[in-house]
Amino acid sequence: MAQQVPGSVRLLPEDEARGLGGPQHNFDFLPPGASSDNYQTAGFFGQKLRPYLAGNTAALAHLNEYRRQKTFFLIDRLVAVGSFSLYGEQILGNGDRQYFNSTQQIAVGVFVTSLLATVFINRNTNSHLQRAVKSYNNNVVHGGIWQRLQPAAMGFAAASTGQPLLSLRWALR
Repeated sequence: MAQQVPGSVRLLPEDEARGLGGPQHNFDFLPPGASSDNYQTAGFFGQKLRPYLAGNTAALAHLNEYRRQKTFFLIDRLVAVGSFSLYGEQILGNGDRQYFNSTQQIAVGVFVTSLLATVFINRNTNSHLQRAVKSYNNNVVHGGIWQRLQPAAMGFAAASTGQPLLSLRWALR
């Protein structure tokens, strides 16, 4: 068994192995300092993991992306269910059975579009939470001071003599 850093957050091995487009259920994690079988759920939006990642801005940014993707996932499901129910309501809407009037055509189009959007929404959702945990663990392993000394931006410019210059910018973190 690999040695773990004492202050690191570990995901359940099955959750850590989730690939692109994997299942959309909650992640389980082992908080820093917890024993090997005390896994907790991260919550649907990762809200229970947020207090452990609070000091790391990069990890929180990935966690915010995860929450955004999960929100898109919920909105997409609501649109799919709504368009499907509109189609079903239109079948017996006038007392006669109608299967493909103009409203139903629009509802079917919205439903199919929602199904296609689901593929793109689910593609990277899981990787955002995994990146948040990796970013937090990298900060724990490499120490917080080195993370703070990294430049916030890098760029190139030309001096008045025409020679290239490297510009670095630091921000307080």
